[in-house]
Amino acid sequence: MIYMLEDEEGIRNFVIYALKSSGFEAEGFETPSALYEAIEEELPELLLLDRMLPEEDGLEVLKKLRSGPGTRKLPVIMLTAKGTELDKVEGLDNGADDYIAKPFGTMELISRIKALLRRTYGSSADTEKLSLGGITVYPSKHEVFADGEKVNLTLKEYDLLLMLMRNRGQVFSRDSLLREIWGYDFAGESRTVDVHVRTLRQKLGDCGELIETIRGVGYKAGDGSID
Repeated sequence: MIYMLEDEEGIRNFVIYALKSSGFEAEGFETPSALYEAIEEELPELLLLDRMLPEEDGLEVLKKLRSGPGTRKLPVIMLTAKGTELDKVEGLDNGADDYIAKPFGTMELISRIKALLRRTYGSSADTEKLSLGGITVYPSKHEVFADGEKVNLTLKEYDLLLMLMRNRGQVFSRDSLLREIWGYDFAGESRTVDVHVRTLRQKLGDCGELIETIRGVGYKAGDGSID
């Protein structure tokens, strides 16, 4: 479970959506008091923390968490528009594990969350395997196989395949794929998605048919089973 304390609703909803689309459980909060209440009920595995908040500053929230026995070791990434070197040093010196300035790319955020979780808890990802029909992906090794043959994908092709496989059966619009994989500040057109899907299918050979087109909507991974 990942919690996010962010008072701007648009940013909060977007990040929570991105986290859930990447396979995480996530919940967002607008105020520190709402966060504290939630922590009393369930301690998250990681917190995304804004700096400028109602009720109290994000640094004050961080100091409280670091002083509490139950939250002292809670991994915290600060996400804030205050991105000067001094601001970053202040956040890190007060106990933040990482500091990301706004605006940020979605894929970078997800990668840094995963990295922090690995450092904090270790990872069972070394043996993680995703299977969909004849497609097998080993995320920790960044390897893809189609009908037993290794497939070389570009980073975006790989991210696209992984997202669809981890959300088998869920239909993603072209716009949502652009936001999730290329970042919300990507200025391209939805044709970019179509081009990457086409090349991905070609590289997967016969297994490419598992990436299904939903006419008028977007794409989804087919009805194979994921292990």
